[in-house]
Amino acid sequence: MTTTRPPKSIEHLDRGPLKSAEIAELVARDIPAGSYVNLGIGKPTEVADHLPPELGIVLQTENGMLGMGPAAVGDQIDADLTNAGKLPVTELPGASYFHHADSFAMMRGGHLDICVMGAFQVSVTGDLANWHTGEPNAIPAVGGAMDLAVGAKDTYVMMTLFTKQGEPKLVSQCTYPLTGVGCVSRVYTDFAVFDIGRTGISVRETYGTTVDELRAGLKVPLARQ
Repeated sequence: MTTTRPPKSIEHLDRGPLKSAEIAELVARDIPAGSYVNLGIGKPTEVADHLPPELGIVLQTENGMLGMGPAAVGDQIDADLTNAGKLPVTELPGASYFHHADSFAMMRGGHLDICVMGAFQVSVTGDLANWHTGEPNAIPAVGGAMDLAVGAKDTYVMMTLFTKQGEPKLVSQCTYPLTGVGCVSRVYTDFAVFDIGRTGISVRETYGTTVDELRAGLKVPLARQ
């Protein structure tokens, strides 16, 4: 897909690191009008709350719905109307429902423009690891992530840039089991937004830090746009 790019890396030193809702707002800002989009379980579902209705962006959810709206609150909550993460959602005019198999046919058939997922790690070549940390007591949860990662035309990742232990999640090579190879095109984090292409990682914009400071904290080469 073609998206608008800033002419060079923009450093926002007046705000950041970003909260989850702010990252979701950035993702929503960059989704082109008329796109068909799948939002992964967890934080990516927050993107739905920031999509202007007039843009005609259509959300598909893995459990069989096209035309999903923002999260449901109060009297809007219907126990039978949920996203793939079992959270209550709303429906937009024209919404449709279908079998789980049909949903996966959409995902695998290249009918989605963008999917937005969380990640444990993303490599400099766009490899994605988001379903298992490899720890003996960790519960694997791949779901439809493998289908989405390679089926969507663009895969966006929404994650914190560092683990709770301070280790970078943007790495030279993933050490966790892979979800997809070379599938991630953009990464949205609390400190910066990155593009991943054939020549490596470039920084679109930073929040509360500079490109040079990111270079010092990460163990991967970074280019300015």
